[in-house]
Amino acid sequence: MEYDQLAGRVRAFRKLKGYTQQELAAKLDVSVAVLGSLERGTRKPDPKLLERISETLGISYRELTANYNNSN
Repeated sequence: MEYDQLAGRVRAFRKLKGYTQQELAAKLDVSVAVLGSLERGTRKPDPKLLERISETLGISYRELTANYNNSN
């Protein structure tokens, strides 16, 4: 699990904003499996998906990806 820190941030911000995985996945037009694997850190995050997540959650991309090295 290379992406644990980012995964935790995605999950934390989703919960902070009051979304279930199902609700956020539907808004992003992705499967719950995709969002779940991102939140578990088992999927390499696509920068475009991260941008959509930050927009949907009303936070900046930088805030979502703080301390994440995209070159992983």
